[in-house]
Amino acid sequence: MDLETVMQELEALGKERMKKMYINNGAHEPVFGVATGAMKPLSKNIKINQQLAEELYATGNYDAMYFAGVIADPNAMTESDYDRWMDAAYFYMLSNYVVAVTLSESDIAQEVADKWIASGEELKMSAGWSCYCWLLGNRKDAEFSESKISKMLDLVQKTIHDSPERTKASMNNFLSTVGISYLPLHEKAVETAKTVGIVEVVRDKKKNSFLNASEGIQKQVDKDKLGFKRRYVRC
Repeated sequence: MDLETVMQELEALGKERMKKMYINNGAHEPVFGVATGAMKPLSKNIKINQQLAEELYATGNYDAMYFAGVIADPNAMTESDYDRWMDAAYFYMLSNYVVAVTLSESDIAQEVADKWIASGEELKMSAGWSCYCWLLGNRKDAEFSESKISKMLDLVQKTIHDSPERTKASMNNFLSTVGISYLPLHEKAVETAKTVGIVEVVRDKKKNSFLNASEGIQKQVDKDKLGFKRRYVRC
């Protein structure tokens, strides 16, 4: 299936309601408004196709860029490829749910995410923290350095309230994810979340969000979800 055919298929799946939702969250034209679930039959037909993924991502069309992440081959992409995709990710739904998700299934995920977290750039930082959320929520605890994750919790505690808005949200998610999905540091994550308290995230043209990692962790504990791991990251 070539680029033109896939674009036609995606356009046919577009819905005005979804398009408005994506635009309200930061997407801009071109965008068709395809629900992620509606892409599954198309992705099953194509499976993994890195060349097509690159062509789709380069269109700048939000739906095509999202679908590129679904059919990409994470380990075929180099650090420079991920940086290139990140540079084109103009809002958080691309940075956190396309680029970070794709990166999380690669062998270089932690290496690249660490650099993004240290970059000082809002969406890169957000994607880096988000990548760790996807990683911790999917991979075995033994694949991570406990001391490293512990230091990351310390960094969250020290800097979250002064970080850029999207980065704040991803750092808060990281705190929750460690508390729920990474058992070696569950207790430390709980204490860190209590110390951090409520995190206010300023939203453009929307009401501010007030995030509470402590509450989120406790809700999952109450549901007996401690140690939860996703079977898959990408849809």
